[in-house]
Amino acid sequence: MATNKQITETLKRVLGNTYALYLKTHGYHWNVEGPSFKSLHELFEEQYTQMWQSIDEIAERIRMLGTFAPMGGEILAGATIDTADNSVPSANGMVQNLVAGHEAWLEDTAAALNEAEEAGDTATETLLGDLITGHEKMAWMLRASLER
Repeated sequence: MATNKQITETLKRVLGNTYALYLKTHGYHWNVEGPSFKSLHELFEEQYTQMWQSIDEIAERIRMLGTFAPMGGEILAGATIDTADNSVPSANGMVQNLVAGHEAWLEDTAAALNEAEEAGDTATETLLGDLITGHEKMAWMLRASLER
């Protein structure tokens, strides 16, 4: 059975991945171009705003479990979603990159949810379940925005 310390380490990874995806989405919001500019600019803003709120919720859950939330560069330390690529792809490339990011986020967070379930941490289960639903919707909206 996972301990609070293990759950907080898992939540730090979820926090880092959420922050990485937030940064990528916000950067794409600033730099998207092309015929779908307006709709993607607005979609990216809607999504990064939602992720910003969830970053706070995850950090507060870490605090509730008795651990300090990571700060500064430490936030991304456990992230598995890469933020090193600073190139500006096409609008469709941006959407594809974000879909891949959400899929990676969902896979990792499903494992975190299983850990919380095994630990009997219903508050973390609820938080992660709600976040998963939100990211599934974001991924769906992005997939629906891809040019075919």
